[in-house]
Amino acid sequence: MYGPLNITPDVLAEEATRLQRKLTAGVRTLHEMDEVDFGVTPREEVWRDGKVVLYRFKGERRPTAQVPILISYALVNRPYMVDLQEDKSLVRGLLERGEDVYVIDWGYPDRSDRYLTLEDYIERFIGGAVDHLRKAHGLPSINLLGICQGGAFSLCYAALHPDNIRNLITMVTPVDFHTPDNMLSNWNREIDVDLLVDTLGNVPADMMNFTYLMLKPWRLFAQKYVGMADILDDRKAMEDFLRMEKWIFDSPDQAGEAFREFSKQFFQQNRFMGETPPRIGSKDVHLGEIDMPVLNIYAEQDHLVPPDASRALRDLVGSDDYTELAFKGGHIGIYVSSRAQREVPQTIHDWLRKRS
Repeated sequence: MYGPLNITPDVLAEEATRLQRKLTAGVRTLHEMDEVDFGVTPREEVWRDGKVVLYRFKGERRPTAQVPILISYALVNRPYMVDLQEDKSLVRGLLERGEDVYVIDWGYPDRSDRYLTLEDYIERFIGGAVDHLRKAHGLPSINLLGICQGGAFSLCYAALHPDNIRNLITMVTPVDFHTPDNMLSNWNREIDVDLLVDTLGNVPADMMNFTYLMLKPWRLFAQKYVGMADILDDRKAMEDFLRMEKWIFDSPDQAGEAFREFSKQFFQQNRFMGETPPRIGSKDVHLGEIDMPVLNIYAEQDHLVPPDASRALRDLVGSDDYTELAFKGGHIGIYVSSRAQREVPQTIHDWLRKRS
């Protein structure tokens, strides 16, 4: 008897032989692969402010939507997650349905950006992009799609300038930063942010990446790479795997002052939920000023933005047209899973069409 797992010498020998074949095939696969790229949809630069660039995506047909969508992504990762590859692209799904899609690329901050503030990111950069699109399209207001931290930025902008936003969409966006299951926020509350920023200036990307990986160390450090052995002989699967790895580790440094302000006001003080509102420059942000239609999309298995952190928005906005979509997946799956490709772009398109 060898116990309930029935691990015999023959089973071990067979498994070792299988792994050897996989590794041999994997060496050949990796040798034949070119460097993986990302971003399948053509795009053109239409506006710039320093390192921050506004791109317009160009689909295979002209957009039929009269009001453009501006995507505001988080600062911690690159925004090409919304257009990662041909079969995993939120942007492509929206374009195929006739939407006119733009994205803000925040660029890579360096030492010259050390003193950029939240006011710069929200009023100067998002505001500048919104004003450009309003002028270019001859419209008083546009649609804004904020993702993760970019969603928090979008909430602030929409509250400060409600007349400029026709419809607001938030995806995996934190609102209540102090839910009990928000491990990232619990960690952040223990950090001396002033000491960190005063010492380092900009916050290094590698430090941020390590923090996120440590939220699920077994899954993101060990299990993922052990599982890679099963796809070593599958070129397409390896390309997908390496493309995702490239995105994960292609992270910009964080501009020091903006990091300080965001950490203090949101992670530590939870100002969306408290009596003291967030302050952007000289202005207070009151989410009750958001009176346009709101679509809030959250992921049910999100370990970075737990569902309750996002659902808190429903009780704070001033709009009487508020809709939620619960997506069965995680923080990354909401962009790249096959379910997401079917559900998310169609939901956004149908919701906007009813409000056109």
